[in-house]
Amino acid sequence: MSDLLMSEHGKRLPARKLSGSVRSVYIATGQNFLTGKADGLECDSGGIVGDYHHGHTRKAGGREPWYERGTPIRNDRQLSLVSRVELEKIATAMGIERVAPEWIGANIVVDDIADFTLLPAGTVLFFESGLTLKLNGVNAPCKYAGVSIAQHINAENEAIVALSFVKAAKYLRGQTGWVERAGQVKADDKVSVRISEQVFYAV
Repeated sequence: MSDLLMSEHGKRLPARKLSGSVRSVYIATGQNFLTGKADGLECDSGGIVGDYHHGHTRKAGGREPWYERGTPIRNDRQLSLVSRVELEKIATAMGIERVAPEWIGANIVVDDIADFTLLPAGTVLFFESGLTLKLNGVNAPCKYAGVSIAQHINAENEAIVALSFVKAAKYLRGQTGWVERAGQVKADDKVSVRISEQVFYAV
């Protein structure tokens, strides 16, 4: 599918539909981001019911340097989604056997969606069991998830493994998203992916 030149600074890609599936789902029931496998997830407008990240607002952090840390802002990071294939690529790049989704706080592992992390912000996922999510775009890897991996593999040097994860997981870390329509999601659900028309502004 070729780009359609709109102007000197803009290009357009038409809307598209993709399809995939859910491999597994997880929930963080403790007091940190680590997740555990679940049979299914019940989601409302605040995210996953009973999950650590549930809420309509969150506190601004390093990802929002234009706000003072702790400023209440909309919670657009209610769920974390990753790709099975991309997790395998991260593990290979790090030289370790695997990166388990629960180690890095993933809630949903998807399959059969190529380059999942690179889906544009605003992409909508419709899950067979009824949930609808809107994605934020590339989720940048952080050292905290890297430290979690190091601890789970009993690494001698946590700092080296954490930095290795940040490097290896760039553009492979998955996406965060928020609930657009409340509903359920479970393993083996089919997923309909809808990418809106994209207009690229490049000066």
